[in-house]
Amino acid sequence: MDNYTITQLREKLLSKEISVTDAVKYYLKRISSLDKEINSYITVCTESALEKAKELDRNFDKVKESKLFGIPIAVKDVFSTKDIPTTCASHILDSYTPVYNATVIERILKENAIILGKTNLDEFCHGSSTITSYYGATRNPINKEYLPGGSSGGSSAATALDLCTTSLGTETAGSIRLPASWCGVVGLKPTYGRVPRYGVLAMGSSLDCPGPITKDVKDSAYMLGIIAGHDTNDFTSSKEPVHDYLSKLDIKGVKGMKLAIPKEYLEMDIEKGVRDNFAQMVKILKELGATVEEIPIMNPKFAMAVYTLTCRSEVSSNLARYDGTRYGLSKDTDGNIQEFYKAVRGEGFGKEAKRRIMTGTFSLSAGYADEYFKKAEKVRKLIKEDLENILKTYDAIISPTTPSIALKDKDADNPLFGEMADILAEGSSEAGLPGLSIPSGLSECMPTGIQFIGRYFDEQSILNLGYSVESTLKAGV
Repeated sequence: MDNYTITQLREKLLSKEISVTDAVKYYLKRISSLDKEINSYITVCTESALEKAKELDRNFDKVKESKLFGIPIAVKDVFSTKDIPTTCASHILDSYTPVYNATVIERILKENAIILGKTNLDEFCHGSSTITSYYGATRNPINKEYLPGGSSGGSSAATALDLCTTSLGTETAGSIRLPASWCGVVGLKPTYGRVPRYGVLAMGSSLDCPGPITKDVKDSAYMLGIIAGHDTNDFTSSKEPVHDYLSKLDIKGVKGMKLAIPKEYLEMDIEKGVRDNFAQMVKILKELGATVEEIPIMNPKFAMAVYTLTCRSEVSSNLARYDGTRYGLSKDTDGNIQEFYKAVRGEGFGKEAKRRIMTGTFSLSAGYADEYFKKAEKVRKLIKEDLENILKTYDAIISPTTPSIALKDKDADNPLFGEMADILAEGSSEAGLPGLSIPSGLSECMPTGIQFIGRYFDEQSILNLGYSVESTLKAGV
């Protein structure tokens, strides 16, 4: 096996060239030998994965038509998984094991995917580095001196190092696209409401979006078709019809498209290698028949400020339920009362979680909500209207995914590190728009990314754009 995509491995499994059991053993062996260096997994489901693999091999003729037959998948440890610990990378959820599956998990299991394990993240998704995890930092698989990005850093790192065929992540404002860019893989953040949030432990309820992290655009299209769709358990999920995104991928679909580059994005402090690679991607898009124009947009620093206030306010509300009595280490099994107190908020949460809870509580408090939270929501509405107006004229917005290549640990000391790293993605997330990041080349031997931001529920257009550029790069044109 050699870094197979879903479509490649599926072909091998259906032809019986590779058994499901052999595929799972391959990944478990790689995790055992390589993950100690990058720490992308929190939990590895060795026994259950092998048991499921043997069951699928035994029942090959009955289940071979399922869309994810035997595909080994890694899942960000923020999705509720029945009988598998779900920690959100926090000490406060040390011993929490859900009794139900998130809707997205139910959908992949229905198609006979195999969950290899739960991947590392910034605690409760609070960050863009994957170093705030209680279970230790994840390293970038390209160069372990660098960060993988976050908060879906474990999922991106595992996918990039071939410790799974594909993975699931979540994005609040860049948490899929940023680590995908820094690890050199493909990350798709769907339209808000396109993929159900039920069973995803909430960070920012008006922002959170589950999505796939894959090795190529075809796999992103395939996964979206499986996990998208209305869910009666999630009142924010959309009833918009789900398409067969894979079958509609069109390498010639770029021709005639009008694409916008926000000039304010290019005026940011963008690293030279990132800028040069983006310019090369623009050249390819023009050669494929797209019209590309620079346009004005609201200063992205407004989006960063809005995210800082809105998300932290929602965090303070969502994390109120973790009080040490209902989840995780709430039972004193050893007769030692100190074990109970380890789970309560004072010691159960890390520094970043505490910082965000305190900031959000302040912005929502009496006398300050009008000055901070409500004002931020008004600006958010302006950002949304600005992007919607642009997309009335243009088919998509394009830009570098992030201003730099992967950074190092010292860079994450700034409390606003994540907001600055995600500044080119935050506005589109606040508006609920879909975004796709694909690799755009290397700078200083580290990956860079280009992102495509589309209209609501028009994931197909940005997938076509990404697929066309990706195919051109693979062809060496």
